[in-house]
Amino acid sequence: MVATRQSHRTAQIESFDTALNQLALSDDKHALVKAAADYCGERQCAEHDRLALEMVEILAQLNLDANSLATAYLTPYFLAGCIDIEDTRNTFNKDVGLLLKGVEQMATISTLAHAGSGQVQVDKIRRMLLAMVEDVRAVVIKLAQQVCYLREVKNAEEEERVIAAKETANIFAPLANRLGIGQLKWELEDLAFRYLHPQTYKRIAKLLEEKRLDREAYMRDMVKQVEDKLTQAGIQAQVYGRPKHIFSIFKKMSKKNYEFDQLFDIRAMRIIVDEIQDCYGALGIVHTSWRHLPKEFDDYVATPKPNGYQSIHTVVFGPEGKTVEIQIRTQQMHEDAELGVAAHWMYKEGALPGRDSGYEQKINWLQKILQWQEEVVDGTDLADELKNQVVEDRVYVFTPRGDIFDLPHGATPLDFAYYIHSNVGHRCVGAKVFGKIVPFTYQLQTGDQVEILTQKEPNPSRDWLNPSLGYIRSSRARSKIHHWFKQLDRDKNLQAGKDILDGELQKLDIHYKDLEPAIKRFNFSALDDLLVAIGAGDVRLNQLLNFVQNKGESEPQIKFKPHRGNHKGDKNGIVVDGVGSLMSHMAGCCEPVPGDSICGYITQGRGIAVHRSDCEQFSQLQERHPERIVEVSWSQKTSQDFALSIKVEANDRQGLIRDISAVLANEKVNVMSMNVNTIDEKQLAIFSMKIAVSDLSSTNRLLTKLLQIDGVYDANRVGAS
Repeated sequence: MVATRQSHRTAQIESFDTALNQLALSDDKHALVKAAADYCGERQCAEHDRLALEMVEILAQLNLDANSLATAYLTPYFLAGCIDIEDTRNTFNKDVGLLLKGVEQMATISTLAHAGSGQVQVDKIRRMLLAMVEDVRAVVIKLAQQVCYLREVKNAEEEERVIAAKETANIFAPLANRLGIGQLKWELEDLAFRYLHPQTYKRIAKLLEEKRLDREAYMRDMVKQVEDKLTQAGIQAQVYGRPKHIFSIFKKMSKKNYEFDQLFDIRAMRIIVDEIQDCYGALGIVHTSWRHLPKEFDDYVATPKPNGYQSIHTVVFGPEGKTVEIQIRTQQMHEDAELGVAAHWMYKEGALPGRDSGYEQKINWLQKILQWQEEVVDGTDLADELKNQVVEDRVYVFTPRGDIFDLPHGATPLDFAYYIHSNVGHRCVGAKVFGKIVPFTYQLQTGDQVEILTQKEPNPSRDWLNPSLGYIRSSRARSKIHHWFKQLDRDKNLQAGKDILDGELQKLDIHYKDLEPAIKRFNFSALDDLLVAIGAGDVRLNQLLNFVQNKGESEPQIKFKPHRGNHKGDKNGIVVDGVGSLMSHMAGCCEPVPGDSICGYITQGRGIAVHRSDCEQFSQLQERHPERIVEVSWSQKTSQDFALSIKVEANDRQGLIRDISAVLANEKVNVMSMNVNTIDEKQLAIFSMKIAVSDLSSTNRLLTKLLQIDGVYDANRVGAS
């Protein structure tokens, strides 16, 4: 048995060495990857060998540095729990340990492919953003891992393939595009398309294959003609046929409503030259030798794409009148297009120094998101903003001084004002585009020069939040406006709370210092927070005063304990202290659910009424009949659902009911009743619902999801204090 395992290990080593040598790595890269393989081989996790080497192969083609390749090899073992970060730091170096941690944090990016994100996810997204900005190599390693995963699920169940493909199409492929990594982007897109639309994929692949031999022969002849003409002109260049990707063909067919035979770029070639001036020299030779299609000409050298991509694109009528797409670029532009941010490490190692500015440009958007999330207290829009930055088309506009800002497609002057700074948005009263006044609903176009007109004092309008009016498009602007009104209401409510309390405290000879116990009792961190809640009506005055006056030895000492032992409780899952199972019912005033802190009140003829411990009505009952108060708690297991009333307030708009219903369906919530009232003059919709929930965590999750719906600004339990 031992001999067999040793023989198997020897065969593995020989196979690995052969595969590693085929990658033709530099000495330092080869040595570090070999060290990583030896390190992992000692941990008996041989099933990860193939995946690890495959990731190294992908990243070696991107020319990543030695530490990145070693981290790629270690990643499958690390994520499977076979190796420890601290140990890898000691065995290799600090850089490898940090990269592994960054790859681990990058796992959060999959959550962006799904609707909604709770606070836990938002915190993880913040940490992921920091990891991406600090070292974007972690992102590239994660993208390589996703390529391997997509290859791996080829023979998996259809459901797993579709989930993987949707995540890829929604997040990973757009992220690779945003970072300019063409090599990974194309494979991610094609694999995702293959799993999501297998029939269409096979049809296009078949159409490409049918005339492949004729097309290849045609392209060999065309390439030879182009090479000869460039040589005669004294331009050194590499000329070769370029493979077409199935997803890009499908996208062009869909966008232009073309049939396969109508596409201009099924035959494609690339011309790689040394200098920028040679790009235009080659273009002149191509256009004088063959007639071109003016509408298919794009100069991305003079005007690069948002992700920094540069190349000249043209379509000419070659021999026999067949169309050929030609891309012309320098070697440097080609490496940037194929490698994106990964090219930074090749330049960094000395091949092409002084190219860090392109790298900085590609990750500058990440730094902007980090700066923005620090400005906003409520982080629930962070996931949407990151997803929009990655997935959505962007428009690029200028300030009068020439500063450039990228915004979501469809952004308005108000969005632009808030992207400049919160105070600019709050004080905005108008905007000019190229010197002409435009309405707030004007949709900005790439290249617009925008001037924001402001007043001295901030004065945003609540109408800006109404999605049906079209004043803003971005989640960033919406979040900042929400925050403004929240703070504005806070100041008003703080003063109102003081005004309400001052008179009552004087009558009862109670001082503000006597309110200290109430701060903790009502789950606040400071006195001002308690005063704001009183001013807003979230904490009732008599509830507060009853608590303060009853503090002392005469007050019934009620402690709320978690479930005890193995008591099963009654049909509602309620355990009465010292008694066990006893008939109970949920109080209709506060509708407690498992997870709430609860207390019991002995009624006449109806058993125990279970209240939330912060219920105002319970406080009054406790004051009048302290002898009827009993300790109750939830049993370990509760299998039934509990009725709960919630209220949702939102800006009235088309599709609002559909969006709310979708959230309820996704959360598998049983809706017992629903009423909707609309206030036309305020364009306000108020939903009152009775639903069935299982516990507090599912309730909080539902309320969080409802708050994330566009236009919803409040979603709460009815009767919550």
